[in-house]
Amino acid sequence: MTDFADRWGLGPDKYWLRGRLPDQKVAFDEAIGVWQVAGYPEVLEVLNDSESFSADSTRLFDVDEEQARLIKGDMAQMNGPEHIHMRRQVGRAFSPKRMEDLEGRITGLGDELLAPLAGRDRFDLLGDFIDDLSGILFSELLGTPPEQRYMFKAVDQTMDADVQMSTVGEGGEEYFDSLLGPLLPLRDFLGEIIDERAKEPRQDLLSLMLEFRYLDGSPMARDEIINFAVAVLGAGHLTSPILIGNTMLCLESFPAQAARVRADRSLVPSMFEEVMRYFTPATTSYRATEVDVEVGGVKIPKDQMVSIQLGAANRDPRQFPDADAFDAGRAPNQHVGYGRGAHYCIGAAMARVETRVVFNLLLDRFPTLRVDPDVPPVFFGSPEFTGVRSLAVRTA
Repeated sequence: MTDFADRWGLGPDKYWLRGRLPDQKVAFDEAIGVWQVAGYPEVLEVLNDSESFSADSTRLFDVDEEQARLIKGDMAQMNGPEHIHMRRQVGRAFSPKRMEDLEGRITGLGDELLAPLAGRDRFDLLGDFIDDLSGILFSELLGTPPEQRYMFKAVDQTMDADVQMSTVGEGGEEYFDSLLGPLLPLRDFLGEIIDERAKEPRQDLLSLMLEFRYLDGSPMARDEIINFAVAVLGAGHLTSPILIGNTMLCLESFPAQAARVRADRSLVPSMFEEVMRYFTPATTSYRATEVDVEVGGVKIPKDQMVSIQLGAANRDPRQFPDADAFDAGRAPNQHVGYGRGAHYCIGAAMARVETRVVFNLLLDRFPTLRVDPDVPPVFFGSPEFTGVRSLAVRTA
């Protein structure tokens, strides 16, 4: 079990990647003032109970006016009827018809971006290909100029911040500063696009949010739409690059599974579900307790921060037989890599389409594609993510 984590140089904080789960699935971490929930059934209790566990975890911190301005409108921080109402509006951008159309767009764009790589025996899978593809797709989704997708790199910086969520001392302030500070140029950029869409709406997500009305009939403020767009990028535009990069590391580590997938492409969708379970990219989510509540037989008081350990839950043998084995055809596979309950990832369908189409394109172009053994992968630094930001591959 330790071979996989050690081979790729993953730190000891990713304990579940070494086949280790805490004996206590619900425990209070005094060092950071946060409750850790690590077991699968316990995690489901939290994710499925949006009344006891609020997504607005920022309310536990004494955020200043500027920080509050930079958070309001983030759908991930919303609760109840207002959250459901907004999800319905945003869901129009991820309709089955749009996902069907997206498949053709990804194929054409993928072919275009792969063409310059023909004949090369090695390249950076993310930096030379998938980052650009995902950046263009999210530019088109939001309605920003694709040639300015480099602005999205601000999100990468937040995922590189090695700052732990904490309720002790100034830990919360440091955490939010690490997330919000690098995003200021991106916010200015998005604000300019929103101003343009207010004058000339288009068929894009920013125009859709300009049409949005809260349940009381009021529109979203400009800052709120910016926050919403930043959250969409933070949750989505790196998901597919990281997932495909993580997949390459899994296949390199388990050659029998790699051969199985290459021989039977119908396994590609289930393979990606298994990567989401085995090598979960977004490993942590947060909630704030609204009431005194019990999880897994442990009482958690009101107004406490709860850290939901998605990566650990996905390795719980109580849910997944042979949990530390990578099985490209695992079924059933009810992982929580995309979350669960009211805040289930709204862009999961897009991620599934993008990863499936892109991976098949890669195998079509480069049948022997593999990780370059001479260049170690580079991972994002955030303790809340486990994903590659740079991955050298060989084509022969």
